[in-house]
Amino acid sequence: VQLQASGGGSVQAGGSLRLSCSVSGRTFSTYDMGWFRQAPGKEREFVANINRSGASTDYADSVKGRFTISRDNPKNTVYLQMNSPKPEDTAIYYCASARALRVRLTTGYDYWGPGTLVTVSS
Repeated sequence: VQLQASGGGSVQAGGSLRLSCSVSGRTFSTYDMGWFRQAPGKEREFVANINRSGASTDYADSVKGRFTISRDNPKNTVYLQMNSPKPEDTAIYYCASARALRVRLTTGYDYWGPGTLVTVSS
């Protein structure tokens, strides 16, 4: 199973950025997916997750109303639309495939991508 995130880069606060994560080696449509992030010197934290059909999502309070997770099952891809990012959103963003049902804990995910860096400047 391989996950590959892309779309990271530098963005100004208040702008927008869309991350993508393509998945291979697993029947994508049968697994819940999640996005996590890790800022320098901090632990990896939950950002958002989405169920296998895309009908149900969950967000960390810190990004609710600004970020949107979505998926395109025929394309084996999950997205994270980041609107109005803030400097505190600066981190490496990781996509992950859930072991079973989507949860907020990192232990609930068994496959991870290598991450993509997002830098938000003020």
